Amino acid sequence: MIALAATGITKTYGGFTALSDVSLSVEHGEIRALIGPNGAGKSTLIDALSGRNPCLGRVELMGADISRLTPGKRRRLGLSRSFQKTSIFPRMTVRAQIELAARAVDGSDGMDVLDEFDLRPLADRLAGDIGYGDQRRLDLALAMTGQPHTLLLDEPAAGLSFEESKRLAAHLRDIAARRGVTVVIVEHDMDVVFAIADTITVLQLGQVLAEGRPDDIRANPDVVRAYLGSAA
Repeated sequence: MIALAATGITKTYGGFTALSDVSLSVEHGEIRALIGPNGAGKSTLIDALSGRNPCLGRVELMGADISRLTPGKRRRLGLSRSFQKTSIFPRMTVRAQIELAARAVDGSDGMDVLDEFDLRPLADRLAGDIGYGDQRRLDLALAMTGQPHTLLLDEPAAGLSFEESKRLAAHLRDIAARRGVTVVIVEHDMDVVFAIADTITVLQLGQVLAEGRPDDIRANPDVVRAYLGSAA
């Protein structure tokens, strides 16, 4: 079953084309990574899928056309996302934020999510007082509250150490498998990408340069030339 599909996604800003006729098809339970150089259109595509950035083209969630739906309506249908910068509230406790997120989507799994992301020991602390890695996990927990079936992640490993990134990758892989969640992840950390992705889509200059399994992408000379060579 196709969980998330996009067809002909095009976004222009004046005379600049950020995305040009991009299509994407992600199977239920798949972890799909979007990679590419800065300015390739990765975050613009995530914004288009989540409804934050109106664009030309069609977006389908579990077979239903959601192209004209607001981000809030897409969230209630099971499409959730996180951002490059955490969306936490520093002066609220971890527990209060999870409870607030649960109420917003009529969810009842707040405490389960705290346990799943190892946040219960921090539940009564202000989010601004916990470590950055813990804040990143809280941001993911907020996105997972309400049992969404499709998750869009925009650079969840940004600012994490190597060890924190490895733990995050393992955590994401485990949760996606246990919950049957479909994940589309934008990430610059290639260790994270190659550790968790089932399929990788490479964007360059707003278009799809290549798509395939991690080993195929790693060996693709066009991808190495455009991105992986300089990233290494």
